[in-house]
Amino acid sequence: MANAGRPGGGGGWRMPSFGSRSTWSTLAYWAAVAAVWIAIFFVGLVFVFSRDLPDTSKLYDVHKQPSITYLDRSGALLGVRGSQYAPPVDIDKLPAYVPAAFVSIEDRRFYQHWGFDTWGIMRALSADLRRGHAAEGASTITQQLARNLFLTPDQNIKRKVQEVMLAVWLEHKYNKKQILALYLNRVYFGGGAYGIESAAQRFFNKPASQLTIGESAMLAGLLKSPTHYSPIGDAERSATRATIVLDKMVETHAITPEQRADAFAHPVKVSKTLASAYIQYFVDWVDNQTRQLVGQPTQDLVVETTLDLPLDGLAANAVRATVAKDYNQGVQQAALVSVDGAGRVRALIGGADYGESQFNRAVEAKRQAGSSWKPFVYLTAMEAGRTPQVQVVDEPITIGTWSPHNYTNKYLGLMTLQQALAQSINTVAARLADEVGRQNVANVAHRLGIVSAINTDPAMALGTTQVSPLEMAQAYTPFGNGGNLATAYGIEEIRTQDGKVLYQHKVDAKVNVIGNPPLTYMDQMMRAVVAGGTGTKAQIAGYDIAGKTGTTSDYKDAWFCGFTGGFTTVVWTGKDDNTPMHKVTGGGAPAELWHAYMVQALPHLQVQRIPEGPAAPAGVVYGDPIGDLLSHAGSDAPPPAPETPDDDSDKPQPQAQPQ
Repeated sequence: MANAGRPGGGGGWRMPSFGSRSTWSTLAYWAAVAAVWIAIFFVGLVFVFSRDLPDTSKLYDVHKQPSITYLDRSGALLGVRGSQYAPPVDIDKLPAYVPAAFVSIEDRRFYQHWGFDTWGIMRALSADLRRGHAAEGASTITQQLARNLFLTPDQNIKRKVQEVMLAVWLEHKYNKKQILALYLNRVYFGGGAYGIESAAQRFFNKPASQLTIGESAMLAGLLKSPTHYSPIGDAERSATRATIVLDKMVETHAITPEQRADAFAHPVKVSKTLASAYIQYFVDWVDNQTRQLVGQPTQDLVVETTLDLPLDGLAANAVRATVAKDYNQGVQQAALVSVDGAGRVRALIGGADYGESQFNRAVEAKRQAGSSWKPFVYLTAMEAGRTPQVQVVDEPITIGTWSPHNYTNKYLGLMTLQQALAQSINTVAARLADEVGRQNVANVAHRLGIVSAINTDPAMALGTTQVSPLEMAQAYTPFGNGGNLATAYGIEEIRTQDGKVLYQHKVDAKVNVIGNPPLTYMDQMMRAVVAGGTGTKAQIAGYDIAGKTGTTSDYKDAWFCGFTGGFTTVVWTGKDDNTPMHKVTGGGAPAELWHAYMVQALPHLQVQRIPEGPAAPAGVVYGDPIGDLLSHAGSDAPPPAPETPDDDSDKPQPQAQPQ
């Protein structure tokens, strides 16, 4: 036992010797077997995953997605929606920092790998394991190109293996410059732009060869998520992402720290002409409708719309000017909709600046109508037998537990219904709605064109129902077109480029929704609002104008809804966060905006007196009395001035303000 465990001892353990010929032969044998099986495995893997690989013979073919071209009512181009392609750019003609920006942020080892990045895959797997979910991607530029050219975006093992196989094939067949050129010319940048040239034109209105370092960084940053990092949708988020790209460019020595600092000193400006034109609010609206009417297009389409491009330009200018002038008063946003007597939307502005916000307040924003709702209350009363000269008393009133107050907190005593509407007296409107029935008021509003749900609590009389400017324009149109229903619409015709008509707006038979004498009474009373009531700032000399102001409690929303013969325009002002403005009422900024726009628009339109309804004199046109825009082009003379209406609208009225 003394020799146990020692070299040469009889009972000790001995380490095997690898120096013998038989041992190395055994290892070599099993290594060869393992290699054969591994080879068989990979051959089988390649066979399984390559059976349905896509055809790569048409690598340079571009499969252009269908586009939709939108025209205004005179045939002027409004915009094109769908994929935008430009001729492939020569990578040698780009500044060196342009492709370098994409390599720095998307695949910094692009020039070292053979199609897939082993270290990148290991890094991504490690990050995923730490976080417990898929957190990072490891696709190289070549893999992204393979996926974009040949594969679907499905996330599964088969698609990923095929992506790697195609990436290796691309690396074998093409050099790095060719692969990078293919990538830059095919990748999607958002906004319908495919390829670096289209993106440069789309976002900066310049060729890709003239891109700055900052612009290149912004475009490279888009690829992670073209929607999330769009400079149109969120300029701040896009700039933050571009900063990350600039940092990576410094790290990879694509640019110097001094060049990075210079890029910060010259902020990127997105093209206003292509990215933020005011007409895009209207195009957004009709584009959604087009796809609902005909589905996703399988060929290029042409859509004729109702919009008057010059008229829309006047509206946009007026909106921007008003917001700029009254911004310190809290007027941070505005919307405007013009509808003719047949329901054609002739102008639509959804905000002060499309480049800053694409939210369409004219269509999508639902805000309380305030006192602009009162015409529905008064019309219900006129239909119940009242007249404008019926006397009422402005005095304190309680309905249930609710006690409405006037804007001035004063009560003016005895007055007529016409005076009460002209001065927007809240107590009278509340009592009137209670007397005629709030459900009846809701029915009248729905009949005229309000489609939103209407509450019927006592405060409904003062406009607590939330509606869009488009709805209000639609519902006010019967007051100015002879009492006929006019459903607002924006599309006249959809056709293919070869002329096949897929959709055409159907002209419905006239449906009278306001009879006489209620229509005559309402027009008379709303003329008084403009002539001597809360809407005097909307007056336009020589034109038959009527309308109603509206202001919600705490000044969160302010409206002016006005019309002349066959032409209605509704204006809203407020803030997107629904906080109060600084005592802005409907008779202030909205009425001024309405006037600034209409005083320029009306001389170019064939407007008439406000028609009197079903019993109107012969010759009055109800459908579309406006005619074509610029019908008086070349003449500074406005249409003949209408006669002054025979009512007491110019008499002194009690002074109060709308709520």
